[in-house]
Amino acid sequence: MSKTLNPEYIFEASWEVCNMVGGIYTVLSTRAATLQETHPDKLIFIGPDIWLDKINPFFEDKSELYSDWQLFTEEKYKLKIRVGRWNIPGRPIAVLVDFMPLMARKNEIYAQVWEQTGVNSIAAYGDYDESSMFGYATGMIIESYYRYFNLGVENQVVAHFNEWMTTFGAFYIKDKLPEIATIFTTHATSIGRSIAGNHKPLYDYLNEYNGDQMSYELNMVSKHSTEKNAAHLVDCFTTVSEITGIECEQLLDKVPDIITPNGFEDDFVPNGINFAIKRCEARVALQKVAETLLGYKLSENALFVSTAGRYEYKNKGIDTFLESLKLLTDYSDLSKEIVVFIMVPAHIKGSRIDLASCLNHSDTKLQSWNRFTTHELHDYYSDNIMSAIHWFHFTNQQSQPVKIIFVPSYLNGTDGIFNKPYYDLLIGMDLTVFPSYYEPWGYTPLESIAFSVPTITTDLSGFGQWVSHNLHEIEQGVGVIHRSDYNSYIVAKHIADMIHKFASCSDEEINSIRIKASIIAEKALWKHFIQYYYKAYNIALQNKNERLKK
Repeated sequence: MSKTLNPEYIFEASWEVCNMVGGIYTVLSTRAATLQETHPDKLIFIGPDIWLDKINPFFEDKSELYSDWQLFTEEKYKLKIRVGRWNIPGRPIAVLVDFMPLMARKNEIYAQVWEQTGVNSIAAYGDYDESSMFGYATGMIIESYYRYFNLGVENQVVAHFNEWMTTFGAFYIKDKLPEIATIFTTHATSIGRSIAGNHKPLYDYLNEYNGDQMSYELNMVSKHSTEKNAAHLVDCFTTVSEITGIECEQLLDKVPDIITPNGFEDDFVPNGINFAIKRCEARVALQKVAETLLGYKLSENALFVSTAGRYEYKNKGIDTFLESLKLLTDYSDLSKEIVVFIMVPAHIKGSRIDLASCLNHSDTKLQSWNRFTTHELHDYYSDNIMSAIHWFHFTNQQSQPVKIIFVPSYLNGTDGIFNKPYYDLLIGMDLTVFPSYYEPWGYTPLESIAFSVPTITTDLSGFGQWVSHNLHEIEQGVGVIHRSDYNSYIVAKHIADMIHKFASCSDEEINSIRIKASIIAEKALWKHFIQYYYKAYNIALQNKNERLKK
């Protein structure tokens, strides 16, 4: 039996290093503290320097840190980098690179990678060029560090690349520095996401799909090509859930070497009396905005329910959630008023001036027909959420048992209405719903239960599958509903049933459910899940060693 190998240096590249875009930011930023403890300052994250002349709130520039290496990289590799600290727990080293100079060489680079790997970049469009040049730059930075600090085969080095946007870095390392072990993680296959987003049945028909063929049909040839080639070329290929692993096997023709589920750290959750204070503050803020927008007082026992995430109307199950709310109105025995907050960023002009004015001056009135949105949309008539609200005849009148408030802004603390970050509002919720159709992992329900807020999700999300081995009902803290390609109405009915049941619970029963939710969240901390990354490092290093022997 071979000895388990641990890396001395870990380089990790992602578009979301010091750049909060989506769930991958949460994966990396929460895992960093755990790895920084075992690899202090030998864990180096590489991200894009895209803030230009603006202050990056996630990055603390430390110009004195590795200043000689920065000059070496600029002189030898013609890349300008900034070295500093990522403003997250653990404060790991972060390197931000200005990759734009490589755009002038992109055709030359594409030709080299085509000859080396067979990646087809001819059909590229959209964000492919910038992503690929950033990926290529990450490989150059790793080589620059390796050369400047005279690392060698005796130094166990791992280079970890996240998502197709960084795959050119993996190709670069495989070509220039074969003594470095490479890992590629796909958090969601580009083809799988595209199939789902184009309203094609992904799951019932999955065994019949050919990834290469679908890439032509969906105009995804280049992205699919780089992702598939990386999966086959690296020393260790990983993905984040069993359901996405099945997708990889079918669409990328590659079984992941290991599943690395997404953990998190609960250091963003307040403790003790601070938790109670934060929850009270959140409920006050939510109630104030809701009552101001609706134009009347809410009942004292109103139930606050929410959903959140990217505006992927079908993939995130927003359509199914809205349908469930319509079904919920058919219950004649709803014991509580239901106020639903849909916290999904959309195309907005900004905060509503009239609403902001009413919130700041209690003697003014809301001068608007709009009792649904907290911010001004650019186009109300083509917005899917607004269309569904009107289609299902929601009016937000006081007589309706279910009210819907659409919060179409990023909740970063400066949205102009709540002026609180998302977590500072999430803590005030009674229940959350995330009925995803396509969700490789799903941080939103996990974040919810971390704040002791029970959640409803589906078994088509990685998190839902992970938790559903033992749980199915909302009374257990997490309600997991079976979902397929064609049962969205049944899913909507189950959601309505669960919300109805939850609304009927006594305060004591709800407190018990909240405790159960937080216990589940503890099981997903990185201290439990980090083992899968150490296994991935070992696989990569073992395979690298075998490769070098040939």
